[in-house]
Amino acid sequence: MSELLKAGKEVLRKEAEAIIEVMERLGPEFDEVVKTINACSGRVIFTGIGKSGLIAKKIASTLTSIGIPAVFLHAADSLHGDLGMIQKGDVFFAISYSGETEEVIKMLPWIKRMGIPTLVMTGEPDSTVASHGDCVLNVKVKEACPYNMVPTSSTTTTLAVGDAIAVALMRERNFKTEDFALLHPGGSLGRKLLLRVEDLMHTGDALPRVYEDTMMKYVILEVTSKRLGVSGVFNREGELLGIVTDGDLRRALERYDNLLEKQARDVMTHNPKGIQRDALAAYALKEMEEFSITSLFVFEGSTDKRPVGLIHIHDLLKAKIV
Repeated sequence: MSELLKAGKEVLRKEAEAIIEVMERLGPEFDEVVKTINACSGRVIFTGIGKSGLIAKKIASTLTSIGIPAVFLHAADSLHGDLGMIQKGDVFFAISYSGETEEVIKMLPWIKRMGIPTLVMTGEPDSTVASHGDCVLNVKVKEACPYNMVPTSSTTTTLAVGDAIAVALMRERNFKTEDFALLHPGGSLGRKLLLRVEDLMHTGDALPRVYEDTMMKYVILEVTSKRLGVSGVFNREGELLGIVTDGDLRRALERYDNLLEKQARDVMTHNPKGIQRDALAAYALKEMEEFSITSLFVFEGSTDKRPVGLIHIHDLLKAKIV
């Protein structure tokens, strides 16, 4: 192992140990922080300077992504007019590892006069900033750098505690994937969480169908004309009995010398896979991958025998679910 690789792994080990150290130190104050944010009727105003400010921005962004209004206020800007963005009903969250950040300290008397709940995350629980906090999270650790100076383990643990707060709030609010989807309509993540099978399925005349006694000549025409590589095989009551795929046709050509004289029931695969119309499109993709198939019949309910549509893997590709 090279010296560089050894040094890199040592940093990761130290930072992992630092997270565990902070985790074991957390107590009732963590509950108080989560409950204070959860009860906030306004916004959570994060502030910090330097590396702490960057971490504060990220935590604010994470909370916003789960539906909790949060913004970052630069501590220096706040002293030149931006304090006006803080209103009654907000929660103030200061991040200062040293606990002696001058710009943050100058904000605190005004915050107190407004009667705004103040949360603090710091590496010095006896510091000036911490003394103004209604609740203080102690993230004191030894830095991973050899001189215990460069912010390394401290920023990692502060960020991790921010993530812990966010996930705890998700649990407190019973936050589900559907809620996340509504807040992330753009991009691949939004598509995977928003699009359902019924949004993409083929219905009506576009649904390939033949009867069990249909001659194979017409089955082949149906598979070809609907351009989905399959056709459902139905009885006269409209119940799905089986499916004929391109693969079934190839196997039938090898098995029968007189394929065109056969009927759909002679070639079809029984009990084709299905999915409910309100299932996520991403789940349809998972089913296709699991069973190595390219299409699923779509049903209203789990016990229905009459499909309302069909979804093909190409539909998922076009929708960029893959």
